[in-house]
Amino acid sequence: MSTSFPTAARTAAVARALAGVLGMLEWREELRHEPGTCDLVLGNPQEMPLPGFVSALRHHSQPLNKDWFAYKRSEPEAREVVATSLREWRGLPFEPADIALTPGAFGALATAFRALLDPGDEVVYSLPPWFLYEPMLLAADAVPVKVRVRPADSDLDVEAIRSAIGPRTRAVIVNTPNNPTGRIYPPETLEALAAVLTDASARWGRPIWLISDEPYSRLVFSNAEFHSPSEFYPYTVISYSYGKVLLTPGERVGWLAISPEIPGREQLREAIEVAQIASGWLFPNAVLQYAVGDLEALSIDLVDLEAKRDRVVAELTDAGYHLRSPEGTFYLWVRSPEADDRAFCNRLAERKVLVLPGTICEVPGYFRVSLTAGNEMIDRALPVFRSAAAETTSAVG
Repeated sequence: MSTSFPTAARTAAVARALAGVLGMLEWREELRHEPGTCDLVLGNPQEMPLPGFVSALRHHSQPLNKDWFAYKRSEPEAREVVATSLREWRGLPFEPADIALTPGAFGALATAFRALLDPGDEVVYSLPPWFLYEPMLLAADAVPVKVRVRPADSDLDVEAIRSAIGPRTRAVIVNTPNNPTGRIYPPETLEALAAVLTDASARWGRPIWLISDEPYSRLVFSNAEFHSPSEFYPYTVISYSYGKVLLTPGERVGWLAISPEIPGREQLREAIEVAQIASGWLFPNAVLQYAVGDLEALSIDLVDLEAKRDRVVAELTDAGYHLRSPEGTFYLWVRSPEADDRAFCNRLAERKVLVLPGTICEVPGYFRVSLTAGNEMIDRALPVFRSAAAETTSAVG
């Protein structure tokens, strides 16, 4: 008789896909609370939250009726706020019914996968990716199909995506601005992608969905312009999280939006709500939904974030690192001075600077730096980056 615990085979596959992420989180937790540690791994806040965010939660925590904390689906007022914002922001006629409030972009993606994909459907996405696409797709019984971005500029390789699309392809995921590279995909790339998806949809006799993952779409630097893939291709759903622009990832609130260009989208609206309920009530908590109107007007200091980006990019470049200045997000994607990115990240960790190994994002030889740290933490980290690069170069030489 087998002594293994009888969990589902699907769970075992998801666990294998998560092994690197879970190991990284455990390693980080061992080190991040040590005095003087510079935690540049995840997009977590390293300073106190925005006062306006705290005030909004405090204000909307005061109950106005007996149902204030009752079960909530997507609250009408929150849907109206998001639809109005999207009409102005994206120039498309979004209606409140096109908006599903979700527990962050994480919940939006989980909802989209459940609503759009059948077991065995293939989903194409580009490397380096957000590191949880694969386990989430496996949990939805879908098949991840991976292509690389163009190495020279981190833009989408549209021809590689075209080649990866086949009769089982049901969706393509595009993450812009991209985590981890910070790349914002330009209109000409998105137009080319739309043409590929339109042709492939006609060839295989059903629409290929474009899942546009946009949690960083408000974190755009002054030398860049953001365009949503929904501007170019009708069969698009958009995932978004307030946790990025507010630096509050532990307060899970975001949305999934259905493009108003989708013909007969009423059926999709229903499918999304069914998926939210059946997948474990994937709606944000009541107070967070009441606060959405206040949250729309808030943001971390983008001027300060851009100044940190420019400073750290300049310092790392001067120290001999190779990286491309990001157009959005709060991450830097840096080539490791040694091929074994884990070994180099461990070298940094020994000196209390924690970064994310590129192996976690399925692209070895790189690492990711989070700029959510305060300036004092950055001051302590920069000399460590410089000395580690010099020692590695000396050892290789």
